[in-house]
Amino acid sequence: MEHLCEQGAVTGAKRLFVPNMVGQRTAYEIDLPRGSGVTVLLKPGTQTLPVKLCYIISKRWETTLSIKAGEKKVFSFSCQDPHNYFVIEIQKNIDCVSGQCPFGEVHLQPSTSVLPTLNRTFIWDIKANKNVSLELQFSLSRLRQIGPAESCPDGVTHRISGRVDASTMVKIGTFCGNGTVSRIKMQEGVSLALDLPWFHSRNVSGFSIANRLSIKRLCIIESVFEGEGSATLMSANYPDGFPEDELMTWQFVIPAPLRASVSFLQFSVSNCVKKEERVEYYIPGSTTNPEVFKLEDQQPGNMAGNFNLSLQGCDQDAQNPGILRLQFQVSVQHPQNGSNKTYVVDLSKERTMSLSIEPRPSKLKREFVPGCFVCLNSRTCSTNLTLTAGSKHSISFLCDDLTRLWINAEKTISCLDHRYCHRTRHSLQLPQSILQLPLQLHDFTWKLLVPKDRLSLALVPAQKLQQHTHERVCNTSFSYLVASAVPGQDLYFGSFCSGGSIEQIQVKENISVTLRTFAPNFQQESSKQDLTVSFIPHFKEESVFTVTSDTKNKVYLRTPNWDRGLPSLASVSWNISVPRNQVACLTFLKERTGVVCQTGRAFMIIQEQRAHAEEIFSLEEEVLPKPSFRYHSFWVNISNCSPMSGKQLDLLFWVSLSPRTTDLTVIVLAVVGGGALLLFALGFIICFVKKNKKKKITKGPAVGIYNGNVNTQMPMQPKKFQKRRKDNDSHVYAVIDDTMVYGHLLQDASGPFLQAEVDTYRPFQGPTGDFPPSLPPTNSRAPTVKLATDEPPPGSPPESDSEPYTFSHPKDGKVSNGSTDTPLLDAHEPTEPGE
Repeated sequence: MEHLCEQGAVTGAKRLFVPNMVGQRTAYEIDLPRGSGVTVLLKPGTQTLPVKLCYIISKRWETTLSIKAGEKKVFSFSCQDPHNYFVIEIQKNIDCVSGQCPFGEVHLQPSTSVLPTLNRTFIWDIKANKNVSLELQFSLSRLRQIGPAESCPDGVTHRISGRVDASTMVKIGTFCGNGTVSRIKMQEGVSLALDLPWFHSRNVSGFSIANRLSIKRLCIIESVFEGEGSATLMSANYPDGFPEDELMTWQFVIPAPLRASVSFLQFSVSNCVKKEERVEYYIPGSTTNPEVFKLEDQQPGNMAGNFNLSLQGCDQDAQNPGILRLQFQVSVQHPQNGSNKTYVVDLSKERTMSLSIEPRPSKLKREFVPGCFVCLNSRTCSTNLTLTAGSKHSISFLCDDLTRLWINAEKTISCLDHRYCHRTRHSLQLPQSILQLPLQLHDFTWKLLVPKDRLSLALVPAQKLQQHTHERVCNTSFSYLVASAVPGQDLYFGSFCSGGSIEQIQVKENISVTLRTFAPNFQQESSKQDLTVSFIPHFKEESVFTVTSDTKNKVYLRTPNWDRGLPSLASVSWNISVPRNQVACLTFLKERTGVVCQTGRAFMIIQEQRAHAEEIFSLEEEVLPKPSFRYHSFWVNISNCSPMSGKQLDLLFWVSLSPRTTDLTVIVLAVVGGGALLLFALGFIICFVKKNKKKKITKGPAVGIYNGNVNTQMPMQPKKFQKRRKDNDSHVYAVIDDTMVYGHLLQDASGPFLQAEVDTYRPFQGPTGDFPPSLPPTNSRAPTVKLATDEPPPGSPPESDSEPYTFSHPKDGKVSNGSTDTPLLDAHEPTEPGE
């Protein structure tokens, strides 16, 4: 086998030293034998200083110098650092079509030891018959392909091109050393350019040429792995378009027992008029070789042994061809202990659920990071996998560390018709098929959807929840993140974990509830996860929190959207219960909210549910209340205005409990006072009975008919009955308009008449705090007020909203103006026993 150096070797290259006016200048002599096919060209470099500072001195001062086969030239440089100004190209043309083609190891001609210390480029342009392929074998170092914007660390670069026909060249790729590419076969011809920096001492080409049979495709690239690693490879002409209707193949050598997986990093497709662009795999052990995939399909993984990958182009549209290009990565690694285990994820009974397995963010900066793949049906592997509802899925993992993956899932629960889902319940529990996977669950999101203005939602946890605040953080392995799912509404209700005091969260409209885990031990604590959602009648507030005060810890609560402020015109309430033997202390974090309203008013209402005491505070103008004691369960309602840009409304408060104590002096006085009152009542009753026995009462005209639903005491004698709310002056008219008494007669006599409008004050009367207090008008300017009524004694009958009386006319048509002792009700003479 002949060597390329035997085809016209360059023997006349010498270094000479010639004197000049400054001192000694190095002179170079290059003698190229006739028929060697070698051409040497010295020219200015692309990154040079101004050329006028340095020249090539031959017969005259020049900026370029060309030396062809059969010529000898002596030259020097006018400067001491010519590598900053010039480069040298050595090109050898080899014609294997008309003459015998030299094969074997390729030598550098002329040798780098006799060339000027410039950046050097050796180019071999080899033409071959179209039915013959040429194989480049890289023995010094296997190659690593790089992208168009990359460069080789040591400056040694291989640029390889092939031929589509006699006049068209195709760029196969640019390569550095220390890679996996060991051989490249090309049909019809090859061009290889080796770039060596001026400081590099390399004096060998590092490759050889062999003759092979026709490969019937553009090229074949062989990539050999000796251990774990990865290789990034690109289609011909990348990032430009792959040649039309061409075929390119990559052969991968994978030693046992390593496994390989393919992932496409970047690709685009052209517009085909004939055939179809595709990739084909020849996989050991497959019964369907070649396996054909589209570029957008999931590519195979977890492959043991050698395999081939081929890219096939198509006939493109002449008017709009498009671009076919592909950049992909092959990762090779050892199989893990669990890589052969298959997990079945059963989503066959689900209709609105999806599950994704994704790589979690990593800060690893190792030189080689083994791939972490999830494989569907043991062959289709990728770093991301989404499983859809309605099917069973078999998955396995090819990953050195499964903590590099996590799970995100989503499920939708909706009510389309409020007539059928009112009061229905759904348990928000994780499917067992997810818990059995050897991966950490990151997020599981339930989207809860209800008809607008028809239904609302209630969340009831199995264990009471704690709201995450800076004052009391959640340190559990998981939390619930509750946020609005209404399009365009940015409302985050908060993060909640188990171990708190919140019994229920009611929300007005669509929400998303996300269970987020924070620790690997969530699997052990997953039994504590249980949340129930029910559809309830619609209400107007954004949310209502039901809270049971904690006797051991402070209960911290804060408004939704803590970081961004409560939305404009939003209202939120807390229903806080206080045990009978405890007293609650309500404390706010700051004195003022600082909110400035553009329209409307921002209010806070605090209302004790048993005493019906209601306090209203303007959050824009007033100081928030100081710590106060609450002896009964109470409401806290916060209603926002439309604030001006800048300061938003946010409030944080807490509730703490302490045992209720009673002063001994108060107890003694109450006992003494109660005894005295009892004796007085007995004496009064005895006197009243004796007086009635002696007194004869004459029947008078009837002015009223007794209604059994109201108090039977005579209203004109207030000293003879216990005064209660329904008997006090807050609802007694001093003067009653005639039209209110005789209106039906006036209407019968003269037709319609205008009746006066009557309104009734109705205080909040929720027996257990089912509804929050009524909100004041948003444009109200009411100052802080406190509405209180006397607390009725235990066992007293419930108060009625009204006390109806029916009035009748006296028989003689006159109304007596006698003494106040005359009763308004019909009087009947009592029948004494024995008479």
